[in-house]
Amino acid sequence: MAVDTTDDKPIALVTGASSGLGEEFLRQLAPRCRHIIAVARRGDRLEALAAELADTVTVEPLVADLATVEGQVRAVEALRQRGPVQLLVNNAGFGTFGAFAASDIDRELAMVRVHQDATLRLTRAALPFMREAGGGQIINVASIGAFLPMPSTAVYGATKAFLSAFSLSLQAEEEGHGIRVQALCPGLTRTEIHSRDSFEGFDPSRMPEELWMEADAVVAGSLAALDDEEAGVVLVTGAQNRAMVSAALGRVVRSVGE
Repeated sequence: MAVDTTDDKPIALVTGASSGLGEEFLRQLAPRCRHIIAVARRGDRLEALAAELADTVTVEPLVADLATVEGQVRAVEALRQRGPVQLLVNNAGFGTFGAFAASDIDRELAMVRVHQDATLRLTRAALPFMREAGGGQIINVASIGAFLPMPSTAVYGATKAFLSAFSLSLQAEEEGHGIRVQALCPGLTRTEIHSRDSFEGFDPSRMPEELWMEADAVVAGSLAALDDEEAGVVLVTGAQNRAMVSAALGRVVRSVGE
């Protein structure tokens, strides 16, 4: 698949691109990009999305399991060979539900590899190209769980806290190179994550309706903040989520434009 090098639109790489926030990033980035490398485990969904968006953008499906070193290396090689990637969205992830003392430790460690290891590998691979180009954008999908106690999802919350802290420090390092870093911190979002086997025992219907957001609204907020030069690194989407995080931190968390 040849990449159009004459178009001045950026090349993007999105992980976890076959559903949820990743799928929505593909849709909303389509008019912004000339080429998107879409990484996920489910190749059939990636192919369907590529066909759906073909009139707007070239989507290159890459089937890879980012819980494995092999999958991470495949994604890194695609980034290096099909780039230069100017927009990196580290979105891939999953959750588990239940007390850590009774958890499947292999599953928890797989989550760490997807959320943390894959993010580090891809970000480290992308930065030299972004520096050479004089700029770039990185979105690390974290969670309001980075700031709140997360009983029954302790490891998930801890990995998201890592992504938030990493994003803040990385932005401080890369600001002089024209690189923007965002830690996107949504709350409850209507995606498939809550219906997977690893989340067995969680009942979405018990959560108040006002706490939920749709994936398209979360992604729209993320991209709007990325376009706003005054926006900070950490973006908490949704007024209800900002209120919870503000209460936890003891200070007001504002949105773009407030």
